[in-house]
Amino acid sequence: MNVRCGCRPVSGQKRRRSGTRWLRAFAVLPLLASVLAACGSDEGSGRPTLNWYNFPDDSGALQKAADRCSQASGGRYRISYNKLPRAADGQRQQMVRRLAAEDDSLDILGLDVTWAAEFAEARWIREWTGTVKQRATEGTLRVPLQTSTWKGRLYAVPYNTNTQLLWYRKDLVPTPPKTWAEMIAMARSLARQGKPHFVEIQGAQYEGLTVWFNTLINSAGGSILNPAATEPSLGPPAVQSAEIMRRLAKSPAADPSLSNQMEDQNRLAMESGTAAFEINYPFVYPSMKANNPDLFKNFRWALYPRVDAGRPARPTIGGIDLAVSAYSRHPDLAFEAALCLRNRDNQLTAALDGGLPPTLRALYDDPAFMKAYPFSREVLTSLEAASVRPLTPAYQNISIAISHTLSPPSGIEPVSSVDTIRDQIDDALRSEGVIP
Repeated sequence: MNVRCGCRPVSGQKRRRSGTRWLRAFAVLPLLASVLAACGSDEGSGRPTLNWYNFPDDSGALQKAADRCSQASGGRYRISYNKLPRAADGQRQQMVRRLAAEDDSLDILGLDVTWAAEFAEARWIREWTGTVKQRATEGTLRVPLQTSTWKGRLYAVPYNTNTQLLWYRKDLVPTPPKTWAEMIAMARSLARQGKPHFVEIQGAQYEGLTVWFNTLINSAGGSILNPAATEPSLGPPAVQSAEIMRRLAKSPAADPSLSNQMEDQNRLAMESGTAAFEINYPFVYPSMKANNPDLFKNFRWALYPRVDAGRPARPTIGGIDLAVSAYSRHPDLAFEAALCLRNRDNQLTAALDGGLPPTLRALYDDPAFMKAYPFSREVLTSLEAASVRPLTPAYQNISIAISHTLSPPSGIEPVSSVDTIRDQIDDALRSEGVIP
């Protein structure tokens, strides 16, 4: 066991069989626990430690933000960056368990954009009001703010965001397609010529499949839930979206591994030279540059394909929102620290070092960001027209219902699949039935 900040574990002693001594040892445990707990803070020095729990960042951008804000506080607090598990499910599970136990060692929480409603409904996070709300919303892009809002109240501040673009090979496709129909037709033509022609998209049974469906249905003018998030909406746009997914899966455009592919498999397939198109996040750009410089010369980007030529695409955004735990012992400082963590300098660092698109509108005019993101105009256009995943505490169950029903994409029956999704969402919203 490693115990940091100078607190040392009690040295081992020989085992004794005396029941009296064992009772004494147990009596000491609560005191020892309190001593060890104090090791995680600077309470004795009068400077509280604010524990920030967020995804594990390999770029160092999050640690830089924590260090900068600790220094900028003038000694009033120190931010400790605690890395959550790498998988989103593991991140949520760890925080849910600790918040359900009213753990007061959590201060700032890095929430996936689908969690704010659930955490707010459970009263695990604090509402942003007054001055801190004004500072959180000022200059922030409109759509990312929607992910932080539940029942008209702000419960988090957007730290970063993300959106998918269409990536393609200019040597194969001089002019990028504007619609799904055009893209599938181009893929068919390339296949007939014996050229690389796959459309790389997330088709595995997981959150990425739900995101694909959500983007299509919003791009078709519909939504998964009604505006009040009380019942499923779906309708003709959902059937149209399911038809597009099936059409691609049944066409030469589909990668043979479509039903098992996630974002990274899409990236690798594109880098291997077997694909002509890829729907993915901006992380693929530096990866292609590093892993296949020859192919990178013809690697281009465009806006997400439209469902209808006359209606803009509305790609589903990702990202992280920062919330303040309801059980934090220092909520005022935690609000201040969260605002610092997502300020202009720290968001720019996260974008340049970590590849995470910012949520502050002004940064899209910053020369350093525009140079690192030659596709920044397309990202901004996408974010301004973007959609969000259904805002509801039942989102996890809804996502499972969608991805389960639409997997594999080649097995989709548009009308009956949408009917199944509708029934399962209705059960999820009413906390009924067993979600697969």
